[in-house]
Amino acid sequence: MEKTDISSMTRQELAEYLAASGEKKFRAAQLFSWIHGKQATAFDQMSNLPKDFRKRLAQTAELTVPEAVRVQVSKIDGTSKYLFRLADGNVIESVLMHYHHGNSVCISSQVGCAMGCRFCASTIGGCVRSLTAAEMCGQVYRIAQLSGSRVDSVVVMGSGEPFENFENFCRFVEILNDPEGYNLSRRSITVSTCGIVPRIRELADRGTQVTLAVSLHAPNDEIRRKLMPVARRYSVDEILDACRYFFEKTGRRVSFEYSLAAGINDTPACADELAERLKGFPCHVNLIPVNPVRERTIRQSAASDIQAFKRRLEKHGVNVTIRREMGRDIDGACGQLRKSYLDGPGSSEESNKQAEE
Repeated sequence: MEKTDISSMTRQELAEYLAASGEKKFRAAQLFSWIHGKQATAFDQMSNLPKDFRKRLAQTAELTVPEAVRVQVSKIDGTSKYLFRLADGNVIESVLMHYHHGNSVCISSQVGCAMGCRFCASTIGGCVRSLTAAEMCGQVYRIAQLSGSRVDSVVVMGSGEPFENFENFCRFVEILNDPEGYNLSRRSITVSTCGIVPRIRELADRGTQVTLAVSLHAPNDEIRRKLMPVARRYSVDEILDACRYFFEKTGRRVSFEYSLAAGINDTPACADELAERLKGFPCHVNLIPVNPVRERTIRQSAASDIQAFKRRLEKHGVNVTIRREMGRDIDGACGQLRKSYLDGPGSSEESNKQAEE
């Protein structure tokens, strides 16, 4: 008999599931708290639930618990990168970053990615499947357990396009935010998208108070198409219109991710055009020095060019920061750890050298 994935259920759905089985209504809150508040990994751990109830659960339901198969810790800044194996054998990666304002975890929303961005390792090999809400929550819970520290913010910016897994992403936000569970504020959750316009608008209509980060990476369609195949589906104008709609509906400032690639999108003309596009829009630009990816030819912009780009945007009144590079010595670029693992021993000498099981 196929078991039910109760870890992906909201508290209301869990109550309905138990009621259909003839269980008492208050058991749902207890069970939800064990799964998402205490992050139990087995029914036997749920000590305040009757043994016969736990036995019935074990026969008909299952808990989603990703298994950590590799952990790499940066000697530079303490960033930790986790490779998790899922129940079907697929592997995904997540990152724990330490900031002065708390611990931030970057999670994956899909196994692989279909977006095809030219500077990203996640998309090599395409998308295998989308993750369930439980598999997304599980990355947060397992990192909190393995690191022994509370996760203060979550960034859905790992492998995958979250808006190609939209319903599971929204369910993930609801579960993670539930006061009977992990109780993480929606405002502490950031979702990064390549610019799936209909989903940006739908998220706005739902009034979800998360932070929206859009991977823009270019000031115009011509340059963006060189870097991102998705640019053939949605123009920069369409994306910016959707972002303004999101701001109007939610009051949440939008962040624009801009990976600087040498000789492609890092010129003074690009900075001026970007500033003109964003003129009058209360947003933030996050400049990202491209992380080197062995399988890609795109190079990181020179430090002087990155600083010059930033100064030019600031001169035009654009709110801008340069993302701090983290985990560069542990296959820091998104998708690298998973790829080196799938390629087998010897494919990433540096990864194996830095790995700490």
